[in-house]
Amino acid sequence: MAENIAKINSLSRPPVVVILGHVDHGKTKILDYIRQTKVAEKEAGGITQHIGAYQVVYKDSKITFLDTPGHEAFSAIRSRGAKVADIAVLVVAADESVKPQTVEAIKIIEETKTPFIVAINKIDKENANAQRVKQDLAEKNVLVEDWGGKVPVVEVSAKTGQGIDSLLDMILLVAEMEELKSEDGTPTAIAIESHMDKRRGQVATLLIQKGVFKINDWVSAGSETARIKSMENFLGKTIEQAGPSEPVVVLGWDNAPTLGEKVFWAGSREEARRLAAEVAPRIGTLFQENLGQNLNEKAISAPGRKTLNLIVKADVFSSLEAIDQVLKTIKSEEVAYRVVDYGLGDIAEGDIKKAVAMKAFVVGFHTEIYSAVSQMAEREEVAVEVFQIIYELVENVKKKMSDLLEPEINRIPLGRLKILAVFKKDPKSQVVGGKVTSGKIKRGALIDVLRNNQIVATGKLSQLQ
Repeated sequence: MAENIAKINSLSRPPVVVILGHVDHGKTKILDYIRQTKVAEKEAGGITQHIGAYQVVYKDSKITFLDTPGHEAFSAIRSRGAKVADIAVLVVAADESVKPQTVEAIKIIEETKTPFIVAINKIDKENANAQRVKQDLAEKNVLVEDWGGKVPVVEVSAKTGQGIDSLLDMILLVAEMEELKSEDGTPTAIAIESHMDKRRGQVATLLIQKGVFKINDWVSAGSETARIKSMENFLGKTIEQAGPSEPVVVLGWDNAPTLGEKVFWAGSREEARRLAAEVAPRIGTLFQENLGQNLNEKAISAPGRKTLNLIVKADVFSSLEAIDQVLKTIKSEEVAYRVVDYGLGDIAEGDIKKAVAMKAFVVGFHTEIYSAVSQMAEREEVAVEVFQIIYELVENVKKKMSDLLEPEINRIPLGRLKILAVFKKDPKSQVVGGKVTSGKIKRGALIDVLRNNQIVATGKLSQLQ
């Protein structure tokens, strides 16, 4: 164990930076510009994989950027991203100023007490107004330096590259002031992404927080254990070891850790299992640990309450977490949903078999369903749908839930007809003749047949001559 723990307390480590802000304010474009201009092409060979983080070298210093999703459904992930970061960059568009997700990002930064920099983006636009942005931020208790505060501010354009170097300079300056040091102790990391790779199996991206992880090390993550079979850096190159602030892709999992899971180095298989056993009782399952909340326990006891069973498959754990968060927004006193199973990867025959047994609806997010599995679903009469947009998935679940409800029939009296003759009579339909005594009659209307003012039959008026 002692050999593996790096005694590098006196050495500084690269800062870990997360970029936050409102959707469409340019977070991804800033990250893309930095990635394209600050990662040497000869080294990258064109980065072919997205692992949720990457490193750049600027003025002989490394900076690690966390690439967090920008959609509002991913607020939980962004919040967790800020908690593992040393520095946050709050991106605000110069033409739109402060928006709802800007306020949310400020709240996250305040809660996590993360040092941050304001980047006013889209400064190249004609209607850009940096002063308005600074004023609006001041109203949210964010005072930038030239407004008498302590928060650094940089004006940038992800389109032209204006101010990007100044932003990187400011990141290095803030990192220097924070005096980021590598810590002694048992190596730890945090899982920032995980997915099922058809060729390589379960894959997880870790951000090393302290110490050094090496190939063949045993690790524990939640209730899971693994021996590191191989490691790759963000460029896809195989590496032997990874140190603090470094994002690394790790292979060797039976079940990959969930997003935000703490990963601990272990000296042996036995130690890894012991750590997992200590954590396992506290580990809840993503959807089911909140099942009572999701189903509204007070309403569950109501007689006649119906429940839609769901099987959810997604590409990565962060997608599952986002689906869980958004499904919780569904509130109904009459109908509920229950996630009976979930997992990573494409929809498989096993999912269809479970759906048959549980009478469940199968939903996939950024996954595929192959023709053989699709044909099996048709034979077994299992509903399967795959989505690329999270809110389309949720709207579809809402529709399936509403389909479980009995239709509401509003009775609007139209008129009365006195039957004078019966021309044809069979179990399915009758042909009669009669006289309208009040109101009117209309083709397609629902009808009640009365005898002695008692309903003896109901039906639909299909033809009228």
